[in-house]
Amino acid sequence: MKQLVSILFLFIVLGAKSKELPDTLIVARDNSGQFTTITQALESLPMYCYERVVIYIKSGIYNEKIKIDRDYISLVGENRETTRIEFPQLRENWNRNPDFIGPAVVNIFADDVIIKNLTIENTQPEVGPHAFAIYGNGTRTILLNCHVLSKGGDTISLWNYKTGMYYHHNCYFQGAVDFVCPRGWCYISNSTFYELKNTAAIWHATPTNPNQKFVMQNCNFESADSFYLARHHYDAQFYFLNCKFPAFMHNKSIEHVSYPEHPEKNRPYLYGDRYYFYNCSRTGGNFPWFADNLNQWPAGVTPESLSAEWTFDGQWNPVDSTLLQPQAIERINNSLILTFDELVMASHETTIKSFSGKTFKYYKGNGRHKLEFTGEQNLSSEELKQSFFVISGTIQNIQAMVHQKKLKKDFQVEVN
Repeated sequence: MKQLVSILFLFIVLGAKSKELPDTLIVARDNSGQFTTITQALESLPMYCYERVVIYIKSGIYNEKIKIDRDYISLVGENRETTRIEFPQLRENWNRNPDFIGPAVVNIFADDVIIKNLTIENTQPEVGPHAFAIYGNGTRTILLNCHVLSKGGDTISLWNYKTGMYYHHNCYFQGAVDFVCPRGWCYISNSTFYELKNTAAIWHATPTNPNQKFVMQNCNFESADSFYLARHHYDAQFYFLNCKFPAFMHNKSIEHVSYPEHPEKNRPYLYGDRYYFYNCSRTGGNFPWFADNLNQWPAGVTPESLSAEWTFDGQWNPVDSTLLQPQAIERINNSLILTFDELVMASHETTIKSFSGKTFKYYKGNGRHKLEFTGEQNLSSEELKQSFFVISGTIQNIQAMVHQKKLKKDFQVEVN
C-alpha cells in the first residue's frame, strides 16, 4: 500500500510539473531564491520543455559546470560583472576522464538557449591549451551582454556544423587559439575579442553547407601580444564590417591551414578563399589584405545586406520586432482556439475577453501552434469577427529571440 501511495504521489507531482512549467526560477547563493545552484534549477525541470523558462541568477560566484539539455531555456544574470559561473576545466583532462556534464563550463545540448547579463569563465590558469568556457551542439543560441572568458583555446565552441545558428551581441570574448570558433552560421555585433597569445584569434568551418557564414559587425579586436586575425581548416566564409584591429595584429591574411607533408590531414577545400571586408581599420595603419573588397563579394550582397536574418539565410531572425498575430480563430463548444504560424506559449494565468464581454482562460497548447482557451459561454460567428482583449497574462513565441514576440493586448483575427 505504501508503495502504491508513493507511485501515485510521484505521478501527481510529475504531472503537475509538466502541465504548469514555471515561467521563472530564481537562483541565489544566499538562499533568497528557490535554488542555490544553477544545476538544481535545471534539474528541477521536466525532461522535455515546451515553454520558455527563465532562470534568473542573482549576483554571486557559482563554482559549477552546467549542462543545458532542455530546449527554450534562458539564463539571465542579475549583473554582467557580479553574476559569474566559474570552473577550471582543461579539455584534455575531460577527454581522459569524461563526465556526463560535458567538456566546458557551460555545455549546451539543446536548441533555443539564451544566455544574458552574466560572466562565464574557465578558470584553468594556463595560456594556450584547449579550455572551453562554452561548448554546444544546439541551434539558435543567443549570447547577450556577456563576458565569456578563458586563458585557453576554443573559449566559445558552438559546433553544430549541420544546422547551428548563433547570435551574439554586446559581448566580450577572451582566449588564446581560435577562441571564437563557430561551425555553421554565426553573427556577432558590437563585441570585443581579446587575444592572449601569438596565434589566430578566430576560426570558422562550413564542412557541408557552402551558405554558412561568420559575420562580424562593429567589433573590436584587442590583444595582450602579437597575433593574427583568423584561420580555418575546412571551407569557411568570413565577413568583417566596421571592425577595428589593434597595432599588435600581424600583417598576415586569414590562413587556410593545410599540411603539404601530410596530405591525409587536409580537409576538403571546394570554394576557395572567401574573406570579405568593408570599412575596417587598424591602429598604426591598415594592411592591404583587409582593404574594402566589395568587388569580390558574392553577387547582390552589399554591406547593407549583412543583417542577422540575411546571415542565417532567412531561417531565423533573432531581432524580429514584429508582434504576434493569430492566423486563425475557431470555436469548439465552449473552447476558443487561436492558431499561430510559429510555436507559442501563454502564461498560465492568461485570460482573454471577447468584445461582447465573454471570458476564456488558457487551458492547453503551450509549445505548439495552437492555444486553447475555455469559458462558460459559447461565441457566435459574429462575435468571432470582433476584437478580443488579453486582460491578464501574456502570449508570446518561444523560439530564441533578443526580445520575445508578444500578442497585443487587443487583437482581431480575420475569419473566413
